[in-house]
Amino acid sequence: MDRGRGRGDRGRGGRGGSGRGSPSGRGSPDTFRGRGGPPGDRGGRGGYPDRGGDRGGFRGGDRGGDRGGFRGGDRGGFRGGDRGGFRGGDRGGRGRGGPPREQGGVFNLGVPANVDARLLDNSQDAIVASMKPLTLRDDDLPVRPDFGTVGTAIKLRTNFFPIRVPKGPLFEYDVSIAPPAAIKRVKRRIFQLAEQTPDWGQANMTGRVAHDHSSKLISSFKLQQPLEIKLNYTEEDEDADKKKDKEYTLTIKFIQPIETESLVNYLNGNPQYRGYDIMPVVSALNLILAAHPNRSTGAGVMIGRNKFFHASPQFPPYSLGGGLEAWRGFYSSVRPAHKQLMVNVNVCTTAFYTPGNLADRMDEFARASFGARPSAFAKGVRVKTTHLGYTKTVKTVAKMNAKQYRFNTEEYGEVTVEQYFLKKYQIRLQRPELPLIDVGGQRANFMPAECCVILEKQPFRGKLTDEHTAEMIKIACQPPNVNGQAIVTRGLDELGFRQGPDPLRAFGVSIGTEMAVVPGRILPAPPIRYGQGSPRVDERASWNLRDVRFTQGGSLDNWLVMLIQDGGRDEFQGPNDPELHSTIAGFMDMCRKCGMRVGREPPQYIAVDLPRKQFSQPIRKDAISAISNKLRTVKPKPSMILVILSNGDRHVYSGLKHLCDVYLDVATVCVHAAKIRKDKGQPQYFANVALKVNMKMGGVNHVLDQRNMTWLNQAPTMLVGMDVTHPGFGTVKGTPSIAAVVASIDNQFGQFPATLRMQESKKEMITDLAAMMQERIEAFRARSKVLPSRVLVYRDGVSEGQFNIVVAEEMPEIKKAFKKFGTAKQAYNPKLTIVICGKRHHTRFYPTEVGHADRDGNPRPGTVVDRGVTAVYDFDFFLQAHGGLQGTTRPTHYYVVHDDIKFRADQLQGLTNDVSYMFARATKAVSLVSPAYYADLACERGRCYLHPLLQGIADSGTTATSGQGEEEVFREAEKMWHGGVGGSSRKRCSTSDLDGSLPA
Repeated sequence: MDRGRGRGDRGRGGRGGSGRGSPSGRGSPDTFRGRGGPPGDRGGRGGYPDRGGDRGGFRGGDRGGDRGGFRGGDRGGFRGGDRGGFRGGDRGGRGRGGPPREQGGVFNLGVPANVDARLLDNSQDAIVASMKPLTLRDDDLPVRPDFGTVGTAIKLRTNFFPIRVPKGPLFEYDVSIAPPAAIKRVKRRIFQLAEQTPDWGQANMTGRVAHDHSSKLISSFKLQQPLEIKLNYTEEDEDADKKKDKEYTLTIKFIQPIETESLVNYLNGNPQYRGYDIMPVVSALNLILAAHPNRSTGAGVMIGRNKFFHASPQFPPYSLGGGLEAWRGFYSSVRPAHKQLMVNVNVCTTAFYTPGNLADRMDEFARASFGARPSAFAKGVRVKTTHLGYTKTVKTVAKMNAKQYRFNTEEYGEVTVEQYFLKKYQIRLQRPELPLIDVGGQRANFMPAECCVILEKQPFRGKLTDEHTAEMIKIACQPPNVNGQAIVTRGLDELGFRQGPDPLRAFGVSIGTEMAVVPGRILPAPPIRYGQGSPRVDERASWNLRDVRFTQGGSLDNWLVMLIQDGGRDEFQGPNDPELHSTIAGFMDMCRKCGMRVGREPPQYIAVDLPRKQFSQPIRKDAISAISNKLRTVKPKPSMILVILSNGDRHVYSGLKHLCDVYLDVATVCVHAAKIRKDKGQPQYFANVALKVNMKMGGVNHVLDQRNMTWLNQAPTMLVGMDVTHPGFGTVKGTPSIAAVVASIDNQFGQFPATLRMQESKKEMITDLAAMMQERIEAFRARSKVLPSRVLVYRDGVSEGQFNIVVAEEMPEIKKAFKKFGTAKQAYNPKLTIVICGKRHHTRFYPTEVGHADRDGNPRPGTVVDRGVTAVYDFDFFLQAHGGLQGTTRPTHYYVVHDDIKFRADQLQGLTNDVSYMFARATKAVSLVSPAYYADLACERGRCYLHPLLQGIADSGTTATSGQGEEEVFREAEKMWHGGVGGSSRKRCSTSDLDGSLPA
């Protein structure tokens, strides 16, 4: 499945899909088949790509930021492990195990699909022509040079609906709350109560204004000034006799009128409006569209700014087990397009708490997965006490239980919490051994969890376990016809777009109920060339390794096979197991068949018996110590270690990679015992592993046909991938972000060495970019004996609102690196093009004919769109290079922010599609252009080095709640990083060596 980035956000949750315009108004059979990289160790992007499924908004989390979509574990995809049949927290009427996986197919097949009239004239081409005379500064975003024409022309539905722009003006107001309220939940309740006051009605605001339940209000008419709304505040979920009134005053102050005529001119492509900032009107319209699904009197839940979830008997939540359940909802965001304002609507899925007794739910969560901590579950959840009826928020989980914690009272003297509850409330605690929870504010207030009930409709903002992630995928992964139908039926209804209720009606806003139809094209797949043999690329953009030899075979000598013995049922018996030796002999034979030079001597064999799992060792440091002690006895030092894992324990995997990369300076390839010894499909598995081994031994697996390499070889060209990954939920505050720059080193584009750096926590721009780029250019010169005259950068992980920042901050750093190679006689100034790659968006395309769709109803590989839902003025396009396996495929959005090379549309679209077939560890096209994918993998490997911090565990014991604590965390991270990848030979390694994912 296309494990979305999620990212989520790398979490990165939903970068760039927020509905904000970007700067200057840009909206934002028995064949041997190798496979792409196994599921990544992520929850921000879920493991990545080439598995096809969008899962309706899944974005495995941890790239920072809560955008409300499904956030997977540590940036990612589920990777094995025994789930043990746990099922926690089923309530009556709740779904169980996800909806049935429905049959895929073409969405709305048989319904006429006519391309939008606005796209049938020559107006788009006229806009492009009108932009040509413009003189642009070096830091201006380039305008679109032309539209692509190569490929088979097709029509596609897309999940965009037209909006009628109101005549305006709209009136913007600032809302201040006195006394100040900082908690989002409290502010929402304040607005809910304010709407019920006579003052609100007397100001004629009922059904005629939209607000964000915080500080911003948009009105359809000019409000009287000054305007104050007074209200008495009470908690919604508390028992009536426990409610305490508190008075608040809302002061609503006029800010500015917002006219809409300029927006219309912008959408029409008038050259003088290219720099117009559409943000104010787009933000206002997003508020207006959110008013109905986010209404105070509704039953929905809004997450972030534009995801809405409505539970109902017809669409109940699905149990994930372990105290959580999955809700399906909808995303909505206003977007500009040629001659039409649009709203992008998509399905999304996120985890909610299963209501019920807190102690039960904490226990279910802890039992669901090894290492799952009750504190990670309970922190931030809203509860109601059963003995007093108060509502409270859990601040943290204490380290003591009701038998251990003692305090003084006037009535009973010094007592334990268990004794106090028996004497004071006549409550005999049933689970006194469970840790207490702290529901206090400034002062601690400890409470037995069994005396608290989790309130309904609360999204889970922590990090999902691998088991939860696996269950979530089952629920969220639905084919395009199912997701498309959900959008145009339930989605439009729940969002209020079909009915047009107030305040939409009051503002004069209406939304069309038919998806837009846009033109697209299917680009041809490039021929693939090996050292021997040219496999046929099939309709799913994949091929097999039968009768082929690698383009350049690596050398495999002096290597080691290490068995990890961890109680798995599929393990080999030990280093002398005859089956192990026959398996390895078969693998060596496959490597020879594929063109590698494999020595006659068999490898060394060792086995490491890992200590048993203990809850006192959640990240299994003792296991890594056992591996380290064993490896240090191996002489001579091996050139590579083939690690045969017992299971999918990510703690063992991450620790092993950290140990071997940073401390032992030796390459590793990890496989699962269950898979490498399985007779069925064994040659296929051997071939897949051989892909990775050859890369790590300096080989080149495959290249493109020379006809498709023409442009790349016209002049020395360096392809660069850049990415940054951030700490997410459940991590120690202050954990550094990790930046990666990878680049090609020759004209085969088969090896992409990487440079990794830690940097300031959650900083998106790359801090040490000049030095990192300098390393990459030096590596290119060392291999190619010449400096690149063209540098094409694919920058991953940037939201639309940061496009200009890339140009303003990162581009000068790249050019600073160029200057290092200049001489007194001649400056070095290669042509530089920077393309942003975006996966965290909600644009989806639906073929209108069977012949243009794959077997599940998704677009065919190579589908490209550059008209209808792309930028009005700028150079961008959507490309789905890969073939999805299940779910709804997500295209990648490519946006050019600097272009010295002066690409034409067909040239850049074709090149990007071709380079997507050059990912060395797969025999298929990948969903993200290869250099950017390599950079993502490099970031994932860097996360292995900081694994404890990313699991919320610091040796110092700090949670970094203060600035001083964050500095301490960074110092701890520096010790873990230990200078990064060790040894000069390893620093020149390809990103295949930076294998940031567990074996599949």
